[in-house]
Amino acid sequence: MASQYDVIVVGSGPGGYVAAIRASQLGMKTAVIERESLGGICLNWGCIPTKALLKSAQVFEYIKHSADYGITISGESQADFGAVIKRSRGVADSMSKGVQFLMKKNKIDVINGVGKVKPGKKIDVTAADGKVTEYEAKHIIIATGGRARQLPAAPFDGVKIIEYRKAMSLEKRPDSMLVIGSGAIGVEFAYVYASMGTKVTIVEFLPSVVPVEDEDISKELAKQYKKMGIDIYTKSEVTKVDTSGKGCKIVVKTPDGEKTFEADVVLSAAGVVANIENIGLEEVGITVDRGKIVTDDYYRTNVEGYYAIGDVTKGQALAHVASAEGIICVEKIAGLPHVEPLNYNNIPGCTYCTPEIASVGYTEKAAREAGYELKVGKFPFTASGKAKAAGTPEGFVKVIFDAKYGEFLGAHFIGNNVTEMIAEVVAARKLETTAEEILKSVHPHPTMSESIKDATEAAYGEAIHL
Repeated sequence: MASQYDVIVVGSGPGGYVAAIRASQLGMKTAVIERESLGGICLNWGCIPTKALLKSAQVFEYIKHSADYGITISGESQADFGAVIKRSRGVADSMSKGVQFLMKKNKIDVINGVGKVKPGKKIDVTAADGKVTEYEAKHIIIATGGRARQLPAAPFDGVKIIEYRKAMSLEKRPDSMLVIGSGAIGVEFAYVYASMGTKVTIVEFLPSVVPVEDEDISKELAKQYKKMGIDIYTKSEVTKVDTSGKGCKIVVKTPDGEKTFEADVVLSAAGVVANIENIGLEEVGITVDRGKIVTDDYYRTNVEGYYAIGDVTKGQALAHVASAEGIICVEKIAGLPHVEPLNYNNIPGCTYCTPEIASVGYTEKAAREAGYELKVGKFPFTASGKAKAAGTPEGFVKVIFDAKYGEFLGAHFIGNNVTEMIAEVVAARKLETTAEEILKSVHPHPTMSESIKDATEAAYGEAIHL
C-alpha cells in the first residue's frame, strides 16, 4: 500500500519548502519530493550563490577604489576567480543544509527522486537507482520551478554557450563575454564578470536594459554600466553563434545593421521557462496555458486536490512570490478564515547589480496608461548625506502618487543597498498609506531610506534638501 500524507509537495525550492513547513505547522502530515538538492534553484544556483558572487565583486571594487576613502593599499589587487566561485558554492551548500534542518525540525519527510503526478491523488517517485515508489496524498502541490530559456540561435553546450548555472561554476574567468538578455540574471552576471576584468557586451532585444523597470531606472543603469566599460546593444537580436573556432563568433542584428562580435563565452540569460514536462499533467488532466499551469487565486488547478505554485504558474518568477503563494495555498487547504489572495501589483522586484535596483507597483508609464493623474518626485543620491559619505552617490529614488487621492502608486530605486529600502513602500501600499502619511512619518537621518520622504516632498513641491 502506498505511503499516505495530507500534503505532498513536488519540489523544494522557496515555494515548495515554505509550503511544506506551513503545512506541517498547521498539523498536516507532509512530505517533499526533490530530485536534486533541498532549496531548489534559488538556494543552490540562483538567489543565494549569485549574491555571494556579487558581494565578492563589490568588495573587489572597493579595494580598487580604496584611495577614494583615504586608504592606501600597496601592490596590485587581484581577484582569485576560483576562490570567489568556491566561496559562492560554500554559501549555497550552507543554505541547503539549513533547509535540511528545517525539514527535520518540522517533521517533514524528504523523498529523493523525480516525482510524477498520477490520477487519484497519487505520485510515482523514481529514485536514482530507477526504483519507482508510489505515494498518496489528500493534497498535491506542484512546485517544480523553472529553468533557463534556450534560444534557437544560441543552444547551450555548457562550454562556450552557457546558462546561469554554468556561469556560477566556471573554472576560469573568461577574458570576454557576450550576455544575451538584460533582465536581472543578465545584468547581475554582467556586473560580476566586468568587475573582475572580463570584457562584457550586453545584447537586449527590447528597447532598454532591465526592460520591466521604469524608463528612468533603465537609463540610469545603462549610463552606469557604460561607465564601467560594458557595451550595450538594445533593440538587437542574436541571430547566430559560431562555436567552431577557439571562441565564439556572434552575429547580432542591430538597428544599425548586422554586426559580428567575438567572445570567449556567450551567457544566454533570456528568461525562464517552467518545468512542467514529464511530470504527469496530461495524465491527470491538469490545464496548461502558454507554458504555465492554470490555477485560481488560491492555486487550485482544475483537478480537485492538485495545486501549483511558483514559477510553474502565471505570477512573477521570483522566490518571494513562490513563498507567498505556497503559504496562501496551504492556509486555504487548511481552512483558515480570511485567506487573502496575493496582490501581484504589490510585489517588490530587486536586482542586485551595482548600483542595485528595487521597485514596486506602477511605473510612471503604466500609471499614466491606467488613467491616473500623477504627482512624481525624484530625489538624487548626490543630495543624500549617507550616500555621499559612503562614496556611492549614483542613482535616485522615484516615487509616484495619484494626484487626486495621494495613493502610493509605485516606487523605483536605483543605488547602493536600495534593495533593503523597498519593503517600506510595500508595507505602505499594503496599508493604503497616502503621500500625506509618508510626509508626516519621521525618517532617521542620515540614512538612505530618508530619500523616500525626500522624494515625496519633491512630488508635492515641498522639497527641503533639493
